[in-house]
Amino acid sequence: MLALMELRHLRYFVAVAEEESVTRAATRLHVSQPPLSRQIRSLERELGADLFDRSPNRLRLTTAGETFLAEARAVLQRAEDAVELLKAVALGKQGKVRVGHAPAAIEVLRRALPSFSRTHPHVIVDLREMTSQGMLRGLRDRELDVALTVAISPHDFEGLAFENLAAYPICLAMNRKHRFARRRVVPLRDVAGEPIVGRSRKEYPEAHAGVLKILAPYTRSPKLVEEYDSFASLIAAVEAGRGVAFVVQIMSRVPGKRLVLRPLEPTPPRVPVVMAYRTEGVSATAAAFLAATRAARLKRPRAAHPILTA
Repeated sequence: MLALMELRHLRYFVAVAEEESVTRAATRLHVSQPPLSRQIRSLERELGADLFDRSPNRLRLTTAGETFLAEARAVLQRAEDAVELLKAVALGKQGKVRVGHAPAAIEVLRRALPSFSRTHPHVIVDLREMTSQGMLRGLRDRELDVALTVAISPHDFEGLAFENLAAYPICLAMNRKHRFARRRVVPLRDVAGEPIVGRSRKEYPEAHAGVLKILAPYTRSPKLVEEYDSFASLIAAVEAGRGVAFVVQIMSRVPGKRLVLRPLEPTPPRVPVVMAYRTEGVSATAAAFLAATRAARLKRPRAAHPILTA
């Protein structure tokens, strides 16, 4: 109430100063003249200074009044700006949406971001490449609004909503000089004896389980030689010849000519990319981003399987 009264005092003062008349100011403000005069007197007492030189026919600002008029206008303008900003944020037209994403979500982002930027040009999209476990923690700790990740087993999404957006084949990535690079298709039986570079089983526990499942018909003890949290590190390790890696086919755009990707035989189940978010407390900005991402989704995933690779 105090804040509202202070703003009202300022609005009354500005109106009287601009009209140079309490009567005209009262008409403009749609209030009666006596209460308006009392409000101006009250403001002067609070400030400890006369704001007007009063004459029978006209009010003139004192030097203190002229100084205070500029400040009062600035305060009122800031208050109006704050209200407009609040309305814009509430409608999802301004603000920030925090999006965690896996490298495999690159195609989903490529389709969703331009559309969202056209409809919400003043919203900042804070993109963060994160591990799957990091994204789940971020959503639950309210440090993220949306996560674009590859599918994890359903119990990992407990308390969260998730929607399938796309599904991609799994391929084998290798150094350009690797003997598999000369083949058009690589049999999984042959991969079973190769050194394999994988994702960190702490941050991607399901990735480790996925590799074991793919190779289970051929070996119970695959040669998992190195583990990495970041896809960039995995690329560097494969490029250096440390081993081969299972990756999502869409990731072929990231390493470019640094690596060779080959399809596998038999073909493993496709990896679904999903959008996860909290079911409660979703801001208007985040809701708008969710809608834009849904609209940009690829064809309905087929043969989706909860295996993490890239």
